[in-house]
Amino acid sequence: MTSTAHANHAETQRQLTVSCPATGDTVGSVPVHSSTDVVATATRLRAAQPRWAALGVNDRAKWLGRWRDWIFDHSDELLTLVQLESGKSWGDANIEILAGTQTINYWSDNAAKFLADQSVRPSGLANIAKKVVVSYHPHELVGVITPWNYPLAMPLLDIPAALMAGCAVLSKPSEVTPLAWQRAVQGWKDIGAPNVLDLVTGAGDTGAAVVDAVDMVMFTGSVVTGRRIGVRAAERLIPCSLELGGKDAMIVCADADLDRAVDGATWGGFFNAGQTCISVERIYVEAPAYDTFVNKLVERANALRQGMDRSRDYSVDVGAMATEQQLYTVAAHVQDAVSKGAKVLAGGTAADEGLFYRPTVLVDVDHSMACMREETFGPTLPVMKVRNAQHAVELANDSIYGLSGSVWTSDKAKGMALARQMNAGAVNINNVFMNVFQFPAPMAGWSESGIGARNGGASGIRKYCKTKSIVADRVSPKKELFWYPYTPRKGRVQSLAARLLGAKDWRRRFNRRNLMSTRETSAQ
Repeated sequence: MTSTAHANHAETQRQLTVSCPATGDTVGSVPVHSSTDVVATATRLRAAQPRWAALGVNDRAKWLGRWRDWIFDHSDELLTLVQLESGKSWGDANIEILAGTQTINYWSDNAAKFLADQSVRPSGLANIAKKVVVSYHPHELVGVITPWNYPLAMPLLDIPAALMAGCAVLSKPSEVTPLAWQRAVQGWKDIGAPNVLDLVTGAGDTGAAVVDAVDMVMFTGSVVTGRRIGVRAAERLIPCSLELGGKDAMIVCADADLDRAVDGATWGGFFNAGQTCISVERIYVEAPAYDTFVNKLVERANALRQGMDRSRDYSVDVGAMATEQQLYTVAAHVQDAVSKGAKVLAGGTAADEGLFYRPTVLVDVDHSMACMREETFGPTLPVMKVRNAQHAVELANDSIYGLSGSVWTSDKAKGMALARQMNAGAVNINNVFMNVFQFPAPMAGWSESGIGARNGGASGIRKYCKTKSIVADRVSPKKELFWYPYTPRKGRVQSLAARLLGAKDWRRRFNRRNLMSTRETSAQ
């Protein structure tokens, strides 16, 4: 490793230097914002938010539409920054535009429906004369803190919903890959949009200052950092949504289309060099299909081209690791597995230059190994032979994580049954990653994979809002039955009403002994 490796961001005169993990070359720098800077930016955004909220959904959608068009018009510039700061292949980088613009369109098209006042049916006969309405009001300032693996797509998965809800947004990209998002935020300003979106840059201290300055936090990243944010949000009594790590399991049944399953595993495990929270991180294959599956997987892995190609070249498939620390983690997991009896059938080594780790297939693995228990977040596919699908489910569920997973079978009913048994917030059948793009469905983590959810139709935008319940009388008598002063007669009427409206059987509704007791107690 050279001294210019991507993980070593030199801070000089309050600047972070950003380097390309594939070459070590410096590609840009950003300022380190202090807590004072964060507060100043937050104050400015708050001041602009009421007018933004007052614009209404349709006018907010027009601004997001103009921003989407700007993103398309500057896509090569943005993707070049993505590639340079993350070391991706051009094919991996290119998907970020698709993900981001589709998200903008979904929330722009559906926000009016999701944010409209909801008329709620009153509960029980006692409330039949009530009119109940639930309305949605934006949190004034939302903080969105994103990781380094998708510099452009990750903030765009969350921020459009918050903006459409009427919030102002203070974003904080990873200090590893801040350049593409910095340019996208400048694009928002270039179109003349209201001053309700900005970013601050820096490391952990800057992120902590964001959590202290906002009214709601959306965080994507590690479990360790997510816990800290969750604790601080609880101390401040503000809501947070945390999408954290994963150890996604792939279950391959003997009746699966093995060619499709192998192709899915190859892309799902090595896309973005395996640096995706919903990457395929471990594979369980039923014994009858195991040898064929492994042989095909090794062939596919060995055929992958690795490097960093030029704009729209598409001459490589798998890019670099984003940080030196991440490369070290991958190498450590492979070394640990081999030391405990695993075999490397493809890859298993780092390149001589750049932060590249070759796409790796491991076999003879078990749950004593870190590669099957801890989040690797790299281009490794450990494959384990299992007796049957039920055995695979038991192993898949033997994890502290529960973000996503997949089941591969030609039997639709069996696929659905196995998916229901997996302890994960999302399960894909005969595919990988596709749940991310199903905006009407929630993307939620179970166990240590997080709290809250991304997307989810109406709930995906309402999480950026405070709810207000408005209860109105359709008919207003001069006095309510429960108001002062209390009298014996009121007590008898209340007791009778409770039984008539609350009891589910006629004996308890008209329990004479109980009614007599009520009269005697009232008389006393």
